[in-house]
Amino acid sequence: MTITRRIAMLAPVAVIAACSAPGSNLPPLEEAARREYRLGASDQVRVTVFNDPRLTGDFRVSDAGTLALPLLGTVRAAGRTTPEVERAIEAEMKSKNLFRDPNVAVEVLNYRPIFVLGMVERGGQFPYQPGMTALTAVAVAGGFNYRAIRDYVSITRVGPDSKPTEFRAARESLVQPGDVVTVFERRF
Repeated sequence: MTITRRIAMLAPVAVIAACSAPGSNLPPLEEAARREYRLGASDQVRVTVFNDPRLTGDFRVSDAGTLALPLLGTVRAAGRTTPEVERAIEAEMKSKNLFRDPNVAVEVLNYRPIFVLGMVERGGQFPYQPGMTALTAVAVAGGFNYRAIRDYVSITRVGPDSKPTEFRAARESLVQPGDVVTVFERRF
């Protein structure tokens, strides 16, 4: 068998192998318009109650999705925006007759972390920064290693239904707090 004939026989195999690259069958990540951030477990927030510094403080959203606040008890925070949590705290203060017309501000201090796995130099847990992309997430993990597919990654994200879904994402795709970014291994 000649070399030309062998190459001709192997060409379809190479094409099929290229089509079955890791992650190529994942649904694409839809680039959502910037929307208000919704709190989740492990986010740290500052609650400021105007005219009462005793009720002001830094709090972490629990695994149950609540904030434990002095004199109020627990207030649901997970899945809500900061303005929604502000209104919930104010309503709780009114219902417990702590204030007639409370004024509360909630600010995110630390977002829940992201996780980077796969063909990077130092995978693990990393702090999220607003505006972070898949590429910057890989960069904080030490960059791609020599075996990485560099054109795309997978992002596993927990949806509103509390179920994780894995997507294929471009390097410039925005990462959200709690996302798991996976860099695939290149086939040689």
